[in-house]
Amino acid sequence: MIVLKSDDEIKRMAESCRIVAEVLEEVRKNISPGVTTKALDRIAESHILSKKARPAFKGYRGYPASVCTSVNEQVVHGIPSGTKLREKDIISIDVGVFYKGFYGDAATTLPVGSVDKQTEKLLMITEKALEAGMAKSVAGNRLSDISHSIQECVESKGFSVVRNFVGHGIGRELHEEPQIPNYGNPGEGPELLPGMTLAIEPMVNAGSWEVDILNDGWTAVTKDKSLSAHFEHTVAITKNGLNVLTKL
Repeated sequence: MIVLKSDDEIKRMAESCRIVAEVLEEVRKNISPGVTTKALDRIAESHILSKKARPAFKGYRGYPASVCTSVNEQVVHGIPSGTKLREKDIISIDVGVFYKGFYGDAATTLPVGSVDKQTEKLLMITEKALEAGMAKSVAGNRLSDISHSIQECVESKGFSVVRNFVGHGIGRELHEEPQIPNYGNPGEGPELLPGMTLAIEPMVNAGSWEVDILNDGWTAVTKDKSLSAHFEHTVAITKNGLNVLTKL
């Protein structure tokens, strides 16, 4: 069942989503060669707790950290560790927050120092794919219009869309219906209605779309070891258009 939110509930969700956006900005400031992913996790958790909020991921199905830090060929769900970032790496930071009864969720992928042109293109196209999906997130469209627009944006530029993971509804639960694949035909699935709150999150690989899961049971990596990028926003569909809740 897809849970529609009232205007008041969306306003309350926006509070948790704002904390998510602040955390991403705080982490962004601290990304540099030599920094460990564990240090970034501590920075994120400290900011979340300072807002009297709770890290949504910590303890979720046994996940051990407050954020996901996925480096280079890691697609999603990378666990923070003592690994130091290096010049030319890329890192995805995925943040979830629970505050006053509602969840927020967002991700961004950032370069560590300078990266080559093809890596820059991967990050740019993944972010553009998120924007393409959000542009289709309007009342009256179908859910797969979001999926199709993401796939079209990515594949037209020679990259591939990860098929093993999906976006999702979000609200009083971190993961609600509907699931939002990042590929598919347009014009299918449930009609988009005012009150829907969605976490849209393209995951894009420079090579093949196929992934493996490491022995830690969490970290997804590209099967061919190509680079991967991940961008995500929590959005609300309203009668007046789209409200991107996790944007500062």
